[in-house]
Amino acid sequence: MPQYIDLSVTVDDTTMSPPSTNMRLEVTPHRRGPGFWQVSSVRQSLHTGAHIDSPLHVFKNGITTAELSLDQVIGEATIVDLSWVGSNHEITIDDLRRGGADDVRRGDIVLLRTDWTDRMYGKWPDYFTQSPWFPPAAAEWLVAKGPKNIGFDFFEEYCARLPEFTSEDFPMHRVILGAGVVIMEGLTNLGALPRRRVDFYGPFYKIAGTEGAPARFYAAV
Repeated sequence: MPQYIDLSVTVDDTTMSPPSTNMRLEVTPHRRGPGFWQVSSVRQSLHTGAHIDSPLHVFKNGITTAELSLDQVIGEATIVDLSWVGSNHEITIDDLRRGGADDVRRGDIVLLRTDWTDRMYGKWPDYFTQSPWFPPAAAEWLVAKGPKNIGFDFFEEYCARLPEFTSEDFPMHRVILGAGVVIMEGLTNLGALPRRRVDFYGPFYKIAGTEGAPARFYAAV
């Protein structure tokens, strides 16, 4: 029997979305008696916690998350080990190669491991504003290797540090999503994976018309 390793952050009513919307997750339980019965409602940004991005995030005519196939979030994953990088580190092509990205195969899911989420998730706003980041040049190099999905355990876009930003300040998202590659954010616990290649699963909430969706990331080993 396979062992399943959870790679998703947990969210609660202290969890904040990225500074772009700065929304706190709100959970409201609804109950009625005489016995116990509960139904909860949730108010949140779809870019809170473990989630996926589709091209509509940064392209007006981009496809929605509901139009993504499950094949794009399920498959063999390669872990690129960047666990030595620290806060505010600009991840370069040399860093990717040092971490093993030369082994990425066409059609892979790529998981970029820095352990930043393990250390910093819940420490707002530093989780976003002090994170390692992924410049467009590194994104272009990795996309050229042909992955179908790239996952991050850090907040990868530099614009989180900007007090004011425009849509043009999301160049890394535009590179990756413009190539039809799915983005996954909110990964954690990548250090628990026992080998560099694993079977990965990222099922997500199928909501029509949206550019993001909550997801549950895990690996089977």
